[in-house]
Amino acid sequence: MNELVENLKELGLNSYEAKVYIALLKKYPATGYEVSKLADIPQARAYDTLKALESAHIVTSSNTKPVTYTPIKPKELTKRFRRKITSTLDYLEKKLPNVKDNYTEPLLSIYGEFSIREKIIEIIKNARKEIFMEIWSQDFKHFESYLFDAYNRGLDIKIVGYDNFTCNFGTVFRHYNGREIEYALGGKMIFITADNQEGLFGKIENKKQQNPDVLWTKNEDIVFLIKEFIIHDMYLIDISEQFPEQLKYFYGAGLKRLKDKVLGGTDFYKVH
Repeated sequence: MNELVENLKELGLNSYEAKVYIALLKKYPATGYEVSKLADIPQARAYDTLKALESAHIVTSSNTKPVTYTPIKPKELTKRFRRKITSTLDYLEKKLPNVKDNYTEPLLSIYGEFSIREKIIEIIKNARKEIFMEIWSQDFKHFESYLFDAYNRGLDIKIVGYDNFTCNFGTVFRHYNGREIEYALGGKMIFITADNQEGLFGKIENKKQQNPDVLWTKNEDIVFLIKEFIIHDMYLIDISEQFPEQLKYFYGAGLKRLKDKVLGGTDFYKVH
Protein backbone atom coordinates (compact mmCIF):
# COMPACT_ATOMS: atom_id res chain seq x y z
CA MET A 1 0.00 0.00 0.00
CA ASN A 2 2.67 2.51 1.05
CA GLU A 3 4.75 1.65 -2.01
CA LEU A 4 1.77 2.23 -4.31
CA VAL A 5 1.12 5.58 -2.66
CA GLU A 6 4.74 6.67 -3.05
CA ASN A 7 4.84 5.68 -6.72
CA LEU A 8 1.60 7.54 -7.45
CA LYS A 9 3.12 10.58 -5.73
CA GLU A 10 6.05 10.28 -8.13
CA LEU A 11 3.53 10.79 -10.95
CA GLY A 12 2.24 14.01 -9.39
CA LEU A 13 -0.60 12.96 -7.10
CA ASN A 14 -0.47 14.08 -3.49
CA SER A 15 -0.74 11.64 -0.59
CA TYR A 16 -4.52 12.03 -0.16
CA GLU A 17 -5.18 11.68 -3.89
CA ALA A 18 -3.10 8.52 -4.08
CA LYS A 19 -4.87 6.98 -1.07
CA VAL A 20 -8.34 7.87 -2.37
CA TYR A 21 -7.65 6.42 -5.82
CA ILE A 22 -6.36 3.16 -4.29
CA ALA A 23 -9.39 3.04 -1.96
CA LEU A 24 -11.77 3.37 -4.92
CA LEU A 25 -10.00 0.55 -6.74
CA LYS A 26 -10.80 -1.65 -3.75
CA LYS A 27 -14.50 -0.74 -3.76
CA TYR A 28 -16.45 1.20 -6.34
CA PRO A 29 -18.76 2.89 -6.74
CA ALA A 30 -18.38 4.31 -3.25
CA THR A 31 -19.64 7.32 -1.33
CA GLY A 32 -17.38 9.95 0.14
CA TYR A 33 -17.96 8.52 3.58
CA GLU A 34 -16.99 5.03 2.42
CA VAL A 35 -13.89 6.39 0.70
CA SER A 36 -12.77 8.20 3.86
CA LYS A 37 -13.02 4.94 5.82
CA LEU A 38 -11.25 2.85 3.17
CA ALA A 39 -8.49 5.43 2.70
CA ASP A 40 -8.23 6.15 6.43
CA ILE A 41 -8.39 9.92 5.96
CA PRO A 42 -10.71 12.60 7.46
CA GLN A 43 -14.12 12.72 5.78
CA ALA A 44 -13.80 16.40 4.88
CA ARG A 45 -10.46 15.75 3.17
CA ALA A 46 -11.98 12.79 1.34
CA TYR A 47 -14.62 15.02 -0.28
CA ASP A 48 -12.08 17.72 -1.20
CA THR A 49 -9.79 15.10 -2.69
CA LEU A 50 -12.59 13.45 -4.67
CA LYS A 51 -13.48 16.83 -6.19
CA ALA A 52 -9.82 17.37 -7.17
CA LEU A 53 -9.60 13.90 -8.74
CA GLU A 54 -12.87 14.49 -10.58
CA SER A 55 -11.51 17.77 -11.97
CA ALA A 56 -8.45 15.84 -13.13
CA HIS A 57 -10.72 13.23 -14.77
CA ILE A 58 -9.28 10.45 -12.60
CA VAL A 59 -12.65 9.68 -10.97
CA THR A 60 -16.24 10.20 -12.10
CA SER A 61 -19.28 10.95 -9.95
CA SER A 62 -22.85 9.73 -10.26
CA ASN A 63 -26.05 11.77 -10.41
CA THR A 64 -27.53 9.72 -7.58
CA LYS A 65 -28.15 10.49 -3.96
CA PRO A 66 -25.92 9.86 -2.16
CA VAL A 67 -23.30 10.66 -4.78
CA THR A 68 -20.96 7.77 -5.54
CA TYR A 69 -17.54 7.82 -7.17
CA THR A 70 -15.83 5.49 -9.64
CA PRO A 71 -12.11 5.52 -10.58
CA ILE A 72 -10.79 5.27 -14.12
CA LYS A 73 -9.10 1.97 -14.85
CA PRO A 74 -5.44 1.62 -13.80
CA LYS A 75 -4.44 0.97 -17.42
CA GLU A 76 -6.06 4.24 -18.47
CA LEU A 77 -4.35 6.10 -15.63
CA THR A 78 -0.88 4.80 -16.49
CA LYS A 79 -1.48 5.40 -20.19
CA ARG A 80 -2.46 8.99 -19.50
CA PHE A 81 0.56 9.67 -17.29
CA ARG A 82 2.91 7.96 -19.75
CA ARG A 83 1.62 10.22 -22.52
CA LYS A 84 1.98 13.29 -20.32
CA ILE A 85 5.51 12.41 -19.18
CA THR A 86 6.64 11.59 -22.72
CA SER A 87 5.23 14.88 -23.98
CA THR A 88 6.97 16.80 -21.19
CA LEU A 89 10.32 15.09 -21.78
CA ASP A 90 10.09 15.71 -25.54
CA TYR A 91 9.45 19.39 -24.87
CA LEU A 92 12.35 19.67 -22.42
CA GLU A 93 14.75 17.88 -24.77
CA LYS A 94 13.84 20.35 -27.47
CA LYS A 95 13.82 23.55 -25.44
CA LEU A 96 16.42 23.17 -22.67
CA PRO A 97 19.49 23.18 -24.97
CA ASN A 98 18.41 26.61 -26.21
CA VAL A 99 18.51 28.18 -22.73
CA LYS A 100 22.09 29.44 -22.96
CA ASP A 101 21.90 33.19 -22.35
CA ASN A 102 23.15 33.18 -18.77
CA TYR A 103 24.72 29.73 -18.58
CA THR A 104 28.44 29.04 -18.66
CA GLU A 105 29.88 25.54 -18.53
CA PRO A 106 31.77 25.19 -15.23
CA LEU A 107 35.43 24.43 -14.65
CA LEU A 108 35.54 21.53 -12.17
CA SER A 109 38.45 20.25 -10.07
CA ILE A 110 39.23 16.53 -9.96
CA TYR A 111 41.52 15.23 -7.21
CA GLY A 112 43.52 12.02 -6.83
CA GLU A 113 45.20 9.75 -9.35
CA PHE A 114 42.33 7.26 -9.59
CA SER A 115 39.63 9.88 -10.19
CA ILE A 116 41.82 11.71 -12.71
CA ARG A 117 42.52 8.53 -14.66
CA GLU A 118 38.84 7.58 -14.65
CA LYS A 119 37.85 10.97 -16.06
CA ILE A 120 40.52 10.82 -18.79
CA ILE A 121 39.36 7.32 -19.78
CA GLU A 122 35.78 8.61 -19.87
CA ILE A 123 36.81 11.47 -22.17
CA ILE A 124 38.57 9.05 -24.51
CA LYS A 125 35.64 6.62 -24.59
CA ASN A 126 33.11 9.38 -25.27
CA ALA A 127 35.12 11.00 -28.07
CA ARG A 128 33.69 10.64 -31.56
CA LYS A 129 35.98 12.54 -33.96
CA GLU A 130 39.35 13.59 -32.54
CA ILE A 131 41.59 13.60 -29.50
CA PHE A 132 44.48 16.01 -28.90
CA MET A 133 46.71 15.06 -25.99
CA GLU A 134 49.94 16.09 -24.26
CA ILE A 135 51.29 13.49 -21.83
CA TRP A 136 54.37 11.89 -20.24
CA SER A 137 55.39 8.38 -21.28
CA GLN A 138 54.96 7.05 -17.72
CA ASP A 139 51.31 8.13 -17.67
CA PHE A 140 50.57 7.14 -21.26
CA LYS A 141 50.57 3.43 -20.35
CA HIS A 142 47.37 3.92 -18.34
CA PHE A 143 45.50 5.21 -21.40
CA GLU A 144 47.24 3.57 -24.36
CA SER A 145 44.71 0.75 -24.84
CA TYR A 146 41.76 3.17 -24.68
CA LEU A 147 43.40 5.52 -27.16
CA PHE A 148 44.17 2.59 -29.46
CA ASP A 149 40.50 1.56 -29.33
CA ALA A 150 39.55 5.14 -30.23
CA TYR A 151 42.05 5.08 -33.10
CA ASN A 152 40.47 1.84 -34.38
CA ARG A 153 37.05 3.52 -34.20
CA GLY A 154 38.36 6.00 -36.75
CA LEU A 155 39.25 8.90 -34.47
CA ASP A 156 42.06 11.29 -35.35
CA ILE A 157 44.61 10.89 -32.53
CA LYS A 158 47.36 13.50 -32.11
CA ILE A 159 49.76 13.33 -29.16
CA VAL A 160 52.63 15.37 -27.77
CA GLY A 161 54.71 12.87 -25.81
CA TYR A 162 57.38 13.56 -23.19
CA ASP A 163 60.35 11.57 -21.89
CA ASN A 164 61.33 8.84 -24.41
CA PHE A 165 57.77 8.60 -25.61
CA THR A 166 56.76 5.80 -27.98
CA CYS A 167 53.41 5.19 -29.66
CA ASN A 168 52.63 3.13 -32.76
CA PHE A 169 49.39 4.80 -33.82
CA GLY A 170 48.09 8.28 -34.49
CA THR A 171 50.31 11.30 -35.07
CA VAL A 172 53.02 11.72 -32.44
CA PHE A 173 55.22 14.74 -31.66
CA ARG A 174 58.06 13.93 -29.25
CA HIS A 175 58.86 16.69 -26.77
CA TYR A 176 62.43 16.62 -25.49
CA ASN A 177 63.81 18.06 -22.24
CA GLY A 178 60.98 16.41 -20.34
CA ARG A 179 62.99 16.09 -17.11
CA GLU A 180 63.78 19.81 -17.01
CA ILE A 181 60.15 20.67 -17.64
CA GLU A 182 58.96 18.27 -14.95
CA TYR A 183 61.42 19.79 -12.46
CA ALA A 184 60.44 23.36 -13.31
CA LEU A 185 56.72 22.61 -12.98
CA GLY A 186 57.05 20.45 -9.89
CA GLY A 187 55.32 17.51 -11.53
CA LYS A 188 54.00 15.98 -14.73
CA MET A 189 51.28 17.87 -16.59
CA ILE A 190 48.57 16.46 -18.83
CA PHE A 191 46.42 18.16 -21.46
CA ILE A 192 43.60 16.54 -23.42
CA THR A 193 40.70 17.73 -25.58
CA ALA A 194 38.05 15.74 -27.42
CA ASP A 195 35.90 16.91 -30.34
CA ASN A 196 36.35 20.60 -29.38
CA GLN A 197 33.74 19.92 -26.69
CA GLU A 198 35.54 18.59 -23.63
CA GLY A 199 38.93 19.24 -22.08
CA LEU A 200 41.13 18.50 -19.07
CA PHE A 201 44.48 19.85 -17.88
CA GLY A 202 46.62 19.94 -14.77
CA LYS A 203 49.21 18.02 -12.77
CA ILE A 204 48.65 14.30 -12.98
CA GLU A 205 51.72 13.75 -10.76
CA ASN A 206 52.93 16.16 -8.11
CA LYS A 207 56.55 16.18 -6.92
CA LYS A 208 55.62 18.14 -3.77
CA GLN A 209 53.74 15.10 -2.41
CA GLN A 210 50.47 16.97 -2.76
CA ASN A 211 47.33 15.29 -4.01
CA PRO A 212 47.38 15.58 -7.83
CA ASP A 213 44.60 17.70 -9.26
CA VAL A 214 43.36 18.67 -12.70
CA LEU A 215 40.62 20.87 -14.12
CA TRP A 216 37.90 19.46 -16.38
CA THR A 217 35.40 21.40 -18.45
CA LYS A 218 33.02 21.46 -21.39
CA ASN A 219 33.35 25.23 -21.66
CA GLU A 220 34.05 25.71 -25.37
CA ASP A 221 36.32 28.73 -24.87
CA ILE A 222 38.55 26.94 -22.35
CA VAL A 223 38.59 23.76 -24.45
CA PHE A 224 39.71 25.92 -27.37
CA LEU A 225 42.60 27.33 -25.31
CA ILE A 226 43.72 23.86 -24.18
CA LYS A 227 43.71 22.62 -27.76
CA GLU A 228 45.55 25.72 -28.99
CA PHE A 229 48.25 25.14 -26.36
CA ILE A 230 48.74 21.58 -27.61
CA ILE A 231 48.69 22.63 -31.27
CA HIS A 232 51.31 25.34 -30.76
CA ASP A 233 53.58 22.84 -29.03
CA MET A 234 53.13 20.60 -32.07
CA TYR A 235 54.03 23.48 -34.38
CA LEU A 236 57.19 24.27 -32.44
CA ILE A 237 58.26 20.62 -32.15
CA ASP A 238 57.84 20.00 -35.87
CA ILE A 239 59.65 23.20 -36.84
CA SER A 240 62.49 22.35 -34.43
CA GLU A 241 62.87 18.92 -36.01
CA GLN A 242 62.82 20.25 -39.58
CA PHE A 243 65.15 23.24 -39.05
CA PRO A 244 67.37 22.50 -36.02
CA GLU A 245 70.50 24.27 -37.26
CA GLN A 246 68.68 27.37 -38.47
CA LEU A 247 66.85 27.75 -35.15
CA LYS A 248 70.04 27.27 -33.18
CA TYR A 249 71.78 29.88 -35.33
CA PHE A 250 69.05 32.49 -34.84
CA TYR A 251 68.00 31.77 -31.25
CA GLY A 252 70.82 29.86 -29.60
CA ALA A 253 70.74 26.44 -27.95
CA GLY A 254 67.30 25.55 -26.64
CA LEU A 255 65.86 28.71 -28.27
CA LYS A 256 67.27 30.67 -25.34
CA ARG A 257 67.34 34.06 -27.08
CA LEU A 258 63.73 33.66 -28.17
CA LYS A 259 62.66 32.66 -24.66
CA ASP A 260 64.60 35.55 -23.15
CA LYS A 261 62.84 37.90 -25.55
CA VAL A 262 59.39 36.58 -24.66
CA LEU A 263 59.87 35.83 -20.95
CA GLY A 264 62.45 38.39 -19.93
CA GLY A 265 65.29 35.98 -19.29
CA THR A 266 63.71 34.35 -16.24
CA ASP A 267 64.24 30.69 -15.40
CA PHE A 268 60.65 30.02 -16.34
CA TYR A 269 61.75 29.48 -19.94
CA LYS A 270 62.79 25.99 -18.88
CA VAL A 271 59.17 24.87 -18.94
CA HIS A 272 58.94 25.08 -22.73
